[in-house]
Amino acid sequence: MSGKIDRLEKFANFFSNWLNWVAGAGLVAMLCLVVADIIGIKLFNNPIPGGIELVAFLGVVVTAFAIAYTQVLRGHIQVEFVVMRLPQRVQAVVRAFVCLLGVVLFALLAWRSVDYGLSLQATGTVSMTRGIPFYPFVHAIAFCCIPVCLLLVVEFFRSVAKAVKK
Repeated sequence: MSGKIDRLEKFANFFSNWLNWVAGAGLVAMLCLVVADIIGIKLFNNPIPGGIELVAFLGVVVTAFAIAYTQVLRGHIQVEFVVMRLPQRVQAVVRAFVCLLGVVLFALLAWRSVDYGLSLQATGTVSMTRGIPFYPFVHAIAFCCIPVCLLLVVEFFRSVAKAVKK
């Protein structure tokens, strides 16, 4: 069982790292867009049309695509001041429960994002200035929940193994 969990973790880490590169590219694009917009406004009195909405869409890309890698780094906020005073076995049980709740949360987020993205696609909802469709970004959020779920499943199994270990 441990070999399968290790392979799942390796795949999830690779997947998360790839998504993080996309987030980094989105951040660089956001930076370039803001700089170009400022230069356009200050020097040429001509801003980039829809620049603010493009930055907002890139913000979605940066945030959604970085979530999984943040989970790899254990960078999400955790409140542990009570749990760390418990015995190791109880800590592992609590950690497993929290991971299970996280899997449910991110699976629900992915499912509802797909559902919402399909409704946006059906209605043809687009941004006001540039006419960019919203649904690909909502589907991207759903896609980015997959590696988070995988990482939480791996962490769940590791915590259960630690809890039952003698």
